[in-house]
Amino acid sequence: MAEFKLSASLEEHEDDVRGVAFPHPKLVVSASRDGTVREWKLLQQDPPRYDCSITSHGSSFVNAVAFCPPSKRYADGLVVSGGKDTVIEVREPGREPNKDAEALLLGHAHNVCALDVSQDGTYIVSGSWDSSARVWTVGKWECDALLEGHQGSVWAVLAYDKDTIITGCADQTIRIFSPSGKLLQTIKGSTDVVRALSRASSNHPSGADFASAGNDSVIRLWKLNGKQVGELHGHESFIYSLSSLPTGELVSSGEDRTVRIWNNNECIQTITHPAISVWGVAACSETGDIISGASDKKVRVFSRVKERQAAAEVIQAFEGSVKASAIPKQQVGDVQKENLPGPDFLQQKSGTKEGQVIMIKEHDGSVGAYQWSQGNQSWMSVGTVVDAVGSSGKKTDYLGKDYDFVFDVDIEDGKPPLKLPYNLSQNPYEAATKFIQDNELPMTYLDQVADFITTNTQGATLGQSSQVLADSDPLGTESRYRPGESNPNATTPSLPISRPKVLPQTSYLSIKTANLRTIRKKIEELNGQLTNEGYRDAVLNTDQLAALDAMMQPLEQSLAGSSSAGDALGHGVDLVMQIVTTWPAGQQLPALDLLRLLTAATPAAAAYRTQEGGSLVDVLEGSKVFEDPDRPNNIMLAVRVFSNLFETSEGRILAEESFDKIHALVKSSANNSNRNLTIAMMTLYVNYAVLLNSESSRSLQQSRDRGLAFMNDLSGIIRSTVDSEAVYRGLVAVGTLMELGGEIQTAAKEIYDLGGALKKAEQAVKEPRIKGVVGEIRALLTAST
Repeated sequence: MAEFKLSASLEEHEDDVRGVAFPHPKLVVSASRDGTVREWKLLQQDPPRYDCSITSHGSSFVNAVAFCPPSKRYADGLVVSGGKDTVIEVREPGREPNKDAEALLLGHAHNVCALDVSQDGTYIVSGSWDSSARVWTVGKWECDALLEGHQGSVWAVLAYDKDTIITGCADQTIRIFSPSGKLLQTIKGSTDVVRALSRASSNHPSGADFASAGNDSVIRLWKLNGKQVGELHGHESFIYSLSSLPTGELVSSGEDRTVRIWNNNECIQTITHPAISVWGVAACSETGDIISGASDKKVRVFSRVKERQAAAEVIQAFEGSVKASAIPKQQVGDVQKENLPGPDFLQQKSGTKEGQVIMIKEHDGSVGAYQWSQGNQSWMSVGTVVDAVGSSGKKTDYLGKDYDFVFDVDIEDGKPPLKLPYNLSQNPYEAATKFIQDNELPMTYLDQVADFITTNTQGATLGQSSQVLADSDPLGTESRYRPGESNPNATTPSLPISRPKVLPQTSYLSIKTANLRTIRKKIEELNGQLTNEGYRDAVLNTDQLAALDAMMQPLEQSLAGSSSAGDALGHGVDLVMQIVTTWPAGQQLPALDLLRLLTAATPAAAAYRTQEGGSLVDVLEGSKVFEDPDRPNNIMLAVRVFSNLFETSEGRILAEESFDKIHALVKSSANNSNRNLTIAMMTLYVNYAVLLNSESSRSLQQSRDRGLAFMNDLSGIIRSTVDSEAVYRGLVAVGTLMELGGEIQTAAKEIYDLGGALKKAEQAVKEPRIKGVVGEIRALLTAST
């Protein structure tokens, strides 16, 4: 059978491509950490050429994408995506990202990392870091079943047929459910995290029903009754993705930079990529062509059919990029250069299997990596082995292996630090996952540990230093606490998974992380749409767009702590307020995001006044953003604007003067189920609690009255919220308000039943930090009796 060769390289994403789907020969769909889902439509076949459009654009990583086949109701099918913001978005192909989605599926409490759609298109199944999978009926758009019992993140889901759903979990277990949520079968046999699942072809020689793969680098073949009928060996690191070809073959991808094709039990082709991770792979059921998504930000299409392959020079350029790629030494293990064979070996010896990799000492003294191609019966160069980018060459031994870094991570006072080994060739998220699993820590800290690695290696994996905001949010999910950030040169950074006394909170929290380039690009894109739609009075002119550009660098500098941002930010506030007041609600999102950042960066935002004397609070009230519950992200960003007021003294004055108005606006959205909105509200309540408990305010009756109003809100939210971050922030706000004294403490106990709310919080979120802050609040309640 002919080998796969490159058909097209699709290059529009700005970060890792995490998920791919190939629903039919003329459409490819991809999801990326850049926050976008993109559609690639085939314009011409020979040579292949695609047109790219953004179907969804958010502010968080998008990790998974699936496609719902066409039906009478949805003639073109549906694109389904999910990611870090916990929301599953369902859109019709070709629909502009500023238009309303067909559905937003809410229910997961953490990152959505897996999606699949039943073959008949009747239901969607999703998997999440919240240790659950959920079943959603297409068209009904409600969660019909919660698949429970997982003891870790659900990394893989497979809608096997109308009666069967399969999940793969970080607890090394495969589970089979009915769509109603009944557990039918538990399969143990994997030796590590299960990351990928795929239906096996009905004509697979092993008779397998499905395949699984994961961190142990092995593909396992299973019957639905739990019997293992085969194993496929060849990958040299984590396997992230599996798919089935119409020929009955399997295709896989992983952390060893490869896509591999498997016929029966044999790897018959290895496609090495010029990237560290090949996150996703998918096959077109009609043509047998395949696509991959990788850490080098590219989507690639491969085909066995010559007419669908790229021009010879394009294929040669791809192969050249593989040869030119630098392979970090840590990725290939211990290399004893003096013992390696020379180039003559390549002519004298054949490989023993497809994908076999050997090291050769080149004539110039460098070490080259060569991979055996069974189809070509030759060794192919796949890169040069080098010290990792940014590595000094000095290694640290840990458990018999050499690492670029071995961090001492303080988990809890009085206990010895844990060891976190890391090589610059590794993906920070994979190293963080292993560290959490090895030490049996909560998976909710994955972002935190990954950020910790990135910060304390100074971004060496990216070839540049990593600048950490000195005042980033120590509690946040949007800006996770980064251990050691107050002293990046500290030799023993600490990870506050469990921390000493935290009450009362004394510093204000802000939410300031953002991709300014993406925001700027989105505003320009929407401005063009408004031009085409005839909104002449609202469209920004050339000078205004230039002013927007001029604001970006000073804004970035100000957010990083520079005090010399200049007048550009003041002009920027006026411009952003113009957008907020004149653009349609569906196009306001990026402007609200900019306003959030400006509020934290410059006192000019708090000082802004309309011709009628209205403040930024009045403008947001007048924009009706809080009266549109169908746009929860707009509301969420408006609440973040209020939270960031506390970053400047002018902003705190405005927040105090506008308390009643802000409280009424925010309280009106308390029942919205959007997780990020709830976290933004809790951040605002924490900041108001700090303000009310400040030395100049705590003795005022007005502060106690406002504290009582907040205590009423918070006790209800804590009872009904299951998201760990929202619960934690709410508890910190409650504990800080308790410091206002007897009146607050008595009301909390006797009127608002705070004791009952604390019990609910402990039952809903079983984390050490929740237990710790609940204990502190109970001590305050006891002391007040």
